[in-house]
Amino acid sequence: MTEIAFTKSNTLGVMPPEEQLGFGKYFTDHMFTMDYDPQNGWHNPAVIPYNEYSVLPAAMVFHYGQAIFEGMKAFRTDDGRIIIFRTKDYLARFNRSADALCIPNIDIDVVTEGLKKVIEVDKAWVPTKVGTALYIRPFIIATDPYVGVKVSDTYKLFILLSPVGAYYAAGFDPVSIKVEDKYVRATLGGLGEAKTPANYAMSLRAQEEAKKEGFAQVLWLDAVERKYIEEVGTMNIFFKINGELITPDLVGSILGGMTRRTVLELAKSWGIKVSERRISVEEVFAAHEKGQLEEVFGTGTAAVISPVGELSWKGKKITINQNQTGDFAKKLFNTVTGIQYGKVEDTLGWVDEVTKL
Repeated sequence: MTEIAFTKSNTLGVMPPEEQLGFGKYFTDHMFTMDYDPQNGWHNPAVIPYNEYSVLPAAMVFHYGQAIFEGMKAFRTDDGRIIIFRTKDYLARFNRSADALCIPNIDIDVVTEGLKKVIEVDKAWVPTKVGTALYIRPFIIATDPYVGVKVSDTYKLFILLSPVGAYYAAGFDPVSIKVEDKYVRATLGGLGEAKTPANYAMSLRAQEEAKKEGFAQVLWLDAVERKYIEEVGTMNIFFKINGELITPDLVGSILGGMTRRTVLELAKSWGIKVSERRISVEEVFAAHEKGQLEEVFGTGTAAVISPVGELSWKGKKITINQNQTGDFAKKLFNTVTGIQYGKVEDTLGWVDEVTKL
């Protein structure tokens, strides 16, 4: 066991009513932190009050963007437990993002201990209603006070906790998505497979334009041929065509989502034909014309499963499953959330218990 320092906050807040939570607006009383330098490696693990953090204006993260983050969730079960979903899988992806940004890897076991401790300290902030969760945001920033392009020598790790409701205001209703054919998000050999702020900054302009046109999200195409589907702004994407579940393969420009992985593992266990391959937007629209496009849905930690009711590409719009949530998406959503809330047996070892209340 790692010794983790604890400083209790002098001012404890109160979680807002659960129906008012929204997403990412409120934060708990404490956070977990660690420091890195070449002499000590990752050290000084501590749970401290959530507060302002002092950083020099010359810190490299502000100038050259060396930073990574993750998004995880903890849930309160009916029998009073608090569980985290796929803790070590998410933290392993955190390390893969660190590799891409030349950031030293964390010790997953140590960070897991720190995460559990801060959740236990702030357990009163874990909401109870179905559809709510405690969102977990680990992130690392480069802190060298140096205005020059190089790899930082020093870093700070934080884990913030935020009680949340549904990610989309529409809840589990199908959303309308625009296939983006003007802007690109990531290229092969770039940062597309890393969870780093630059990826999300790249998506903002297209996302804002799509919102003005009435779309919930954009669907990105590959940066070279502008024909092969990659991912949605905040999610991976799946197509159910003629009984087969298809999702773009991880070629280096797509984030390997944990919910994507969960869906693939569940579908295979159910005997569904699953393909990870390149799929063009023309193939999707052609499948719709033939009556073979059964369902489209996004997957992500925040929304879990997000059914797609409409796809718009170059002025042409198709409606999927009469703009209704499909049976397969419902089954996936009910199974994944059932495991997360302890209502469905976890036979695959995905949940990690924090505490028995």
